[in-house]
Amino acid sequence: MIATILLQASGPLGSFGSILPLILIVIVFYFFMIRPQIKKQKDQKNFVNDLKKGDKIITTSGMHGKIIEVADATFLIETEGGHKLRFNKSAISLDDSKTLTTPVSTK
Repeated sequence: MIATILLQASGPLGSFGSILPLILIVIVFYFFMIRPQIKKQKDQKNFVNDLKKGDKIITTSGMHGKIIEVADATFLIETEGGHKLRFNKSAISLDDSKTLTTPVSTK
């Protein structure tokens, strides 16, 4: 039964023709899902490594502050009220922090 189905499926491209759609799906998935995610992770890592004392940031939880100390895996952040909080470097949001440095255009 299975041998008959396989023999019928072999057209001009042979068995490669039946695998071709699966290969195309994997390629499309890579370029539209995996590759952009890898690029975003790389950008996040570079952003966090480039932060220095005095930079204003926003954490992933929405906390606004200014970096007052940089350690190996953490930042010491001062908030508006003068409170000092220590956050892991992974808690810094690239997308939100960029809004602090980009000028807002008014139309």
